[in-house]
Order: sequence, then C-alpha cells, then structure tokens
Amino acid sequence: MSRFTTSDGLALAWEEEGEGLPILCLPGLTRNARDFDDLGAALGRRHRLIRLTMRGRGASDRDPDPMNYSVPVEVRDVLEFLGFLGLERVVIVGTSRGGLIAMVLAAAAPDRLMGVLLNDVGPELGSEGLERIRGYLGVAPRARSHEEAARALEATLGADFPGLPPEKWLECARRWFDETEDGLALNYDPRLREPFEAGLAEPAPDMWPLFDALGHVPVAVVRGENSNLLTRDTLVRMRERRPDLIVAEVPNRGHVPFLDEPEALAALDELISRVEAAEPAAGA
Repeated sequence: MSRFTTSDGLALAWEEEGEGLPILCLPGLTRNARDFDDLGAALGRRHRLIRLTMRGRGASDRDPDPMNYSVPVEVRDVLEFLGFLGLERVVIVGTSRGGLIAMVLAAAAPDRLMGVLLNDVGPELGSEGLERIRGYLGVAPRARSHEEAARALEATLGADFPGLPPEKWLECARRWFDETEDGLALNYDPRLREPFEAGLAEPAPDMWPLFDALGHVPVAVVRGENSNLLTRDTLVRMRERRPDLIVAEVPNRGHVPFLDEPEALAALDELISRVEAAEPAAGA
C-alpha cells in the first residue's frame, strides 16, 4: 500500500497490481480498496489495476471537515491522483459512489477517460436503496466479532444475495469492519453521514446530463438483479439513451455485485475490447 497527498494535505491510500491498460478502481461510499479484491483475483494481473481509497475511508486520512466528503472534492482528489501517477487517461471502474465520481469526471475532465464501467449505479438512485444506506451509515456495529457480524450481514442482506456461502459473508465482515479491543468498529469516518443527510434534504439533482457526458467513451453498466439502488427502470432508460451501452445483470446479487461474476467480467472484457479498438496503444 502506498500513500498520495492531496492539495489540502490528506494522505490517501492506494495500491496497484499488474501491467498494461490502466484501470482506476473507485470504491463505494463507505468502502475502500478491498471493494476490488474479487476483481483483482479474477483478472490475475492482466491489466494495471489501480485502487484508490477515498478520504475518510480505510487507511486514508480522515478529513477535519466532514462536508469535504463530497463528490466534487473527491473528483478533485482523483484528478490530482492521476497527475501524481503521470496518467493522462484511464479506464474507470466505479462502484456505486465511485461511479458517480466517474460521471462527474466525464463532464468536468472528459479528456481523462478512455472508458467507464458503472457498478450498480446510474443517473437516478432508487429511494429504497438510499433509505437502506441511511439506515446503516455511520452506525457503529453491535457485533463483537467478525463471525457475529457475518451472521448479521446474512440476516440483513441474504435475500438480496441468495446462496452466498458463509465464508463469503465472513470475508465481507472482515472487509467492512475493523476488530478492536472493544469489539468491531467502522473502518470509515462515521461523519460521512453528515453530508449524506444534507444531500437527502435537498431536491435530487438531475444527473442525466452527467450520464450523457459519457457519450464520447465506451461505457458498461453492471446491475445486481436484486439491486434497490440502480432500478431496472433506470437501467432501461440508460439503455434507451445510450443504445451501445454494454449491460450485464448479475443474478443473485443486490447492491453491489462483487465484479468477479461471469456476467460482470464479460461486460468488463467487452468494455476493454472497445477501448483498445478505439485506442490501439491503450494496452501497451
């Protein structure tokens, strides 16, 4: 794991593996680089997979001002990070919040993108999904151990992820919670809840122009069959708006797919093929 310092002095954790086409992985709202462990294992170093943990999450610094946990600030962090790496253009795999960042990047800095995969996110966010996030965001876990947390996760999310084996729930618990002497703790800043609540108090912004801003690059979207954040209706409208959209629906998954599922990997492979066809040197 390495560290990158932003223009306002926060150190962000990042890591990379593999060589070739640069794929920047941006995780979900409360997540970190571990969001992409399954994808990294499935790709087997076939591409240059770069994972950035955003401010306030995982091993990245907490921000003294929680209102900086916002998409615009995180977009600035990503642009500074690309400059730090000396990368002019990348493919972005954005999970949930990471996908929102990718769409804003398409509008603010379109020349930095070669292609985008949106993992279970789109220009409209389902109200049921937002309420579920609201229910757990910033709330300390009651479980005292990862094993206890795994059972609680299965009880809460098992209907959206039917058939997921107990060892996978345990792996999720270990990714999402830190073990301390006093039990489990969130591995992100609980003050993430403050800007989230502030956003819910405002009228929902029209994000369709941000989706349209992706029109100059190949785009794939992966949806969990049981997702309540990216609804099927929104996915249909995305496809109508973008007929060449690469679409994969992953069975037995809610919000969010792990990205190692055959459907998700096929969508990413197709995205990469289109990127490389448009830019033959992209994988060099």
